[in-house]
Amino acid sequence: MALAACAACGGSSLDVAVGRTDRADRPSILLVTLDTTRADAIGPEARGVETPSFTTLAARGLRFRQAYAAVPETLPSHSTILTGLYPAGHQVHENARYLPAAIPTIAERLAQAGYRTSAFVSSFALSRRFGVARGFDSFDETFPAGQSERAAREVTDAVLAQLSAADIAARPLFLWVHYYDPHAPYAPPEPFRSKFEGHPYLGEVAFMDQQLGRLAQAFEQRVRGPVAIVIAADHGEGLGDHGETYHGNLVYQATMHVPLAILGPGVTPGVSDVPVSTRRIFFTLLDWAGLGAEHSLRSNREETVLGEGMKPFLEYGWQPQTMAVAGGHKAILSGKLETYDLAADPGETRDLGSGVSLPAGVRKEIEDYPIPSPEAARAPANLDEESKRRLASLGYVSAGSAPIVRKDAPRPADMTALFSAIDRASGLFVEKKYAEVIPLLDRILEKDPHNLDAVLRLAASHSALGHNPQALAAFQRAAAMAPNSQDVRTYLGLHYARVKDWDRAAPLLEQVIAESPERATAVEALADVRVQQGEAAMDAGKTAEATAAFERARSLQPSTFTHDLDLGVLYLAARRFAEAREALDRALTAHPDDPMALFKRAQVSVLLDEPDKAQRIELAKKRADAVTRPLIERERLFR
Repeated sequence: MALAACAACGGSSLDVAVGRTDRADRPSILLVTLDTTRADAIGPEARGVETPSFTTLAARGLRFRQAYAAVPETLPSHSTILTGLYPAGHQVHENARYLPAAIPTIAERLAQAGYRTSAFVSSFALSRRFGVARGFDSFDETFPAGQSERAAREVTDAVLAQLSAADIAARPLFLWVHYYDPHAPYAPPEPFRSKFEGHPYLGEVAFMDQQLGRLAQAFEQRVRGPVAIVIAADHGEGLGDHGETYHGNLVYQATMHVPLAILGPGVTPGVSDVPVSTRRIFFTLLDWAGLGAEHSLRSNREETVLGEGMKPFLEYGWQPQTMAVAGGHKAILSGKLETYDLAADPGETRDLGSGVSLPAGVRKEIEDYPIPSPEAARAPANLDEESKRRLASLGYVSAGSAPIVRKDAPRPADMTALFSAIDRASGLFVEKKYAEVIPLLDRILEKDPHNLDAVLRLAASHSALGHNPQALAAFQRAAAMAPNSQDVRTYLGLHYARVKDWDRAAPLLEQVIAESPERATAVEALADVRVQQGEAAMDAGKTAEATAAFERARSLQPSTFTHDLDLGVLYLAARRFAEAREALDRALTAHPDDPMALFKRAQVSVLLDEPDKAQRIELAKKRADAVTRPLIERERLFR
């Protein structure tokens, strides 16, 4: 089974495989990944555009006419290319996730084998924070000020500058270059803008192809010794096929069928119609480095190609999608089985259903493909607000809650009319344009009433705008849909905190944290609730209640707690002098010249009869302000 085969990715067993390359002849390797590039938009068979750079390079090597991405999104697809694992193996099913540190990358393997490693990426979606930079000696993700992507010319210029400056004769080089240009919005530079007026996507591809030519020429001229090159797309683009404008939601050919070509030692030029997965790029690079030939594209061995499209499942609770290509047929399992004869029907217009005789084992492989847990839908706790904003600027907005899994969930292919509304609503929600997003969410829920993420965003939007009755109605709807959902309790707790209903907010948030201590949103919210309770109790003169509330807040987030002065004052009032000293010392560490903290610390010093009490009194007097000066003058302890 293909999944079982990929389980050995990165293992030492590869080192003893046949077909080793002599270390003295190991080539320098250039891996170029083309973002959002359809198989029919580049190469000799492209429609409506000429791409001479790719066509010329591919003619020198082996071009695969039936190459497939593992998933139609940037980060998970690149994670497959860099690890040799399907998403079920490397656990990255969507953008804005983290590649686990325990999974070896191709850069780590080649670095261990003596290669210098360098990478240049063109989109924040592939930032080092997501784990793809592991193993690279240098990782260039320099973007223009205020932007989260850069054009192919800027990337190529940066690569050429490094190639000119580096000691490229010392040892073989592994260079990964990522071009992002064909990704929406499409805005090719001149002369490509004018030449492809009305077809800006193709203009972006043509411009990228021009830069690919510059890159490959410089690499071959400046790197000594043998050279190997791999060019592949991470996924395609819908462009309206099957109702999908962009990518990420469906697994039809428009987004899964990609260009792939390899050239270098041991590669016989030609064209292959054998279906292959881009995951095999990992093994091909190992093969060239002399680390094992199993699964290498140089062998052109046929296997069942698998793929997935889990975004609609993880974000909206729709049917998961798995894909298999073998024997000239493609099967998609998503609520029902679709099959297509790719030779006779490359546009997948005629579903042959479940009656087609698929190659042995294919049906079982697609049925056994692991479906991720709904909990994988939640954005990671360490994805900060700035990262979310930058990803949203690229069109990537993930769900904030785990979906409701149900057998009667709709198929993504039947929900295409909602794709644009969902994308638009997600972007508006991240931008906090709540008044604009509410009508869109209402429209989405008319068509997809079990979309928990949409219900919770609707509730949160009404809450943020102060529409308390509408917010509570939406929260009640969410609770009825998912009575055991931590996400519902978290959002409702945040709502109660927003309206200062601390007695309702605290128990909900405490329950969430007890079940999932890592839920940063709930922890932050509960800490804030406790601070608010402490301040209210302190204003009311309820010392014990205020102290307990501040202590709870500090226990939740000690590193960000900012009320040590208040806590020190409360401890002092309760004659808990040692604890007052500790709290006030923390306050002074953060603000060494705070007049009130110095005054209170001097009081504690006298009460504890510390050796430096006189110096503390003098410092309090020296730093006194209009508030503390009369307090110091009247303080009997200082006489």
